Amino acid sequence: MSHDSTLMSNISGLSGFRQAVQAGEFLITAEVAPPKGGNPAEMLQMAQLLKGRVHAVNITDGSRAVLRMCPLAAAIILLQQGIEPICQMACRDRNRIGLQADLMGAQALGIRNILALTGDPVKAGDHPQAKPVFDLEAIRLLQLIRKMNNGLDSNDRPLTDGATSLFAGAAVDPQSASWSGLQSRFEKKLAAGAEFFQSQLISDFDLLAKFMQEIAAGCNKPILAGVFLLKSAKNAKFVNRCVPGVTIPDRIINRLEKAKDPLQEGVAIASEQVKLARELCQGVHLMAVKREDLIPQILDLAGISPLANR
Repeated sequence: MSHDSTLMSNISGLSGFRQAVQAGEFLITAEVAPPKGGNPAEMLQMAQLLKGRVHAVNITDGSRAVLRMCPLAAAIILLQQGIEPICQMACRDRNRIGLQADLMGAQALGIRNILALTGDPVKAGDHPQAKPVFDLEAIRLLQLIRKMNNGLDSNDRPLTDGATSLFAGAAVDPQSASWSGLQSRFEKKLAAGAEFFQSQLISDFDLLAKFMQEIAAGCNKPILAGVFLLKSAKNAKFVNRCVPGVTIPDRIINRLEKAKDPLQEGVAIASEQVKLARELCQGVHLMAVKREDLIPQILDLAGISPLANR
């Protein structure tokens, strides 16, 4: 079999995430950062460990405005290895021409899942002198994807070489300081065509419950709660200092400080949060920066079986 036919064979079999969403399954996704450089070996090693445990692997797009390989290329590499990607696409670095070009490229290469993001501000990252674009933001990007799925470009002109069939999702922050703002943006993202939502790191599951009851109830789209692996008390304090809108409570920090093995305590905390999320919403999005290899252990402790056995 040729390389091209092997790739197409992989592509044709990788629709599991959309099928799982439509079937109402409890969804599990995980985040993997692309490499900083041209060698994807470490990214692939981490992603391979997630096979059979997650429905799809998120590839970040310059998260925190820090330089990494473009998510489209990284997603293709995962796809070639039989790992279904969710390709994040941020508006920070591309105008609408560039965004549409990448979306058409994703379609042609078999990448179907797109997470539409506004993008973190340039000044937060490692190239603060770079020029931000922000021609669009997340809601308008969702609207653009819906247009392209209907065979039109951003100017309502036909895509003469075929419509896309992209499965678009969006981010949500149930811990937002502005409840009315959260509700407004969530409703606008729903109206713009979001098929699933992945949340930011959740530290207050009472707020997640309130969000599910007061805002997300009846939306018929899955919400995946963001669960973050805290590796130590120092790591938790860093998150509090550097991640806007997130507060790791003192009881968690104290628990990590007192633990003989803080990393394993972090794994236990993450597994407890997966259990909490399972009672509240339709999935979890796991973030274990540079320790993605621990995600299967988190799922095992939470009683989540491998996908093939469920």
